[in-house]
Amino acid sequence: MDFKLTEEHLMIQQAARDFAKMELLPGVIERDEHSKFPTEQVKMMAELGFMGMMVDPKYGGSGLDSISYILAITEISKIDASAAVIMSVNNSLVCAGIEKYCNEEQKQKYLVPLAKGEVIGAFCLSEPEAGSDATSQKTTAIDKGDHYLLNGAKMWISNAPFADIAVVWAKNEEGRIKGIIVERGMPGFTTPETHGKWSLRASATGELVFDNVKVPKENLLPNKSGLGAPMMCLDSARFGIAWGAIGAAMDCYESARKYAAERIQFGKPIAGFQLTQKKLAEMLTEITKAQLLAWKVGKMMNEGTAKTVHISMAKRNNVEMALNIAREARQIHGGMGITGEYPIMRHMMNLESVLTYE
Repeated sequence: MDFKLTEEHLMIQQAARDFAKMELLPGVIERDEHSKFPTEQVKMMAELGFMGMMVDPKYGGSGLDSISYILAITEISKIDASAAVIMSVNNSLVCAGIEKYCNEEQKQKYLVPLAKGEVIGAFCLSEPEAGSDATSQKTTAIDKGDHYLLNGAKMWISNAPFADIAVVWAKNEEGRIKGIIVERGMPGFTTPETHGKWSLRASATGELVFDNVKVPKENLLPNKSGLGAPMMCLDSARFGIAWGAIGAAMDCYESARKYAAERIQFGKPIAGFQLTQKKLAEMLTEITKAQLLAWKVGKMMNEGTAKTVHISMAKRNNVEMALNIAREARQIHGGMGITGEYPIMRHMMNLESVLTYE
């Protein structure tokens, strides 16, 4: 697809592409094998302005539109889905929620360092007994006069072991869901890491445990309550995922196309056989269709007309598309497709998480 990008869009796309190839690609296999959080690479993303891309510049962000954001996250997702998750959570879930639902004082205190990438954020909704059924969550924030007393646990939280700031969704005395900001170091707040993952291995995942954590009253998100608040944040994240999945699919396609042109069987490259050509043609067709769907949603988001159903449709379709392409690409690579020499299995494992989350 040729999207008729502006000069600014092209510059952002190229900057993300160069960063992904020069800084993410060299160590991506090692980080995945050893479940190593990309600390240095995250610092570089912050320097490039990728940790608060759509945040107003007065709060330390880049002030860019949604198209700029998806161009960057697509390029990063081509190389390292774990780095893309860190970027997505900070941008779409944490920064977006604080900018939309916090007061000026909270924005200056929390949003500015988050958007600049000086600290990392976590978005905390899922619980051991409350995954997609977010209304059944058990974490509570009870008003104690001069503070809120937070008790409960969150699970499957990206960035949890390294996050400095956590936007936590909890129920008050009336059972109403509220957002509250918890800072690392508050007594009773711990973040045990989840080990043994076979997907998004370099993205740190963990629990957040709250044992009578006293949270100042000024940390409550004042401008929205109810399930609609975290759902808005999830809309923003799903949009990024719809494009990140395209990035993974594009990388699988390019790897398969190149391999098919080089792999000689029966006296000629396997790209010369119609069955392989059919697979490659269908891959490219599905990627293009997914780009069209996600691009339309992006334009609607810029216009303010996108709804949850539109964003969810793009996310669901594009991740399924990417998984199918990864499997077809693996077949074209034959046995080599399961090795670390090629990116196929890494994308496939990461996409299994992406299919479920948000």
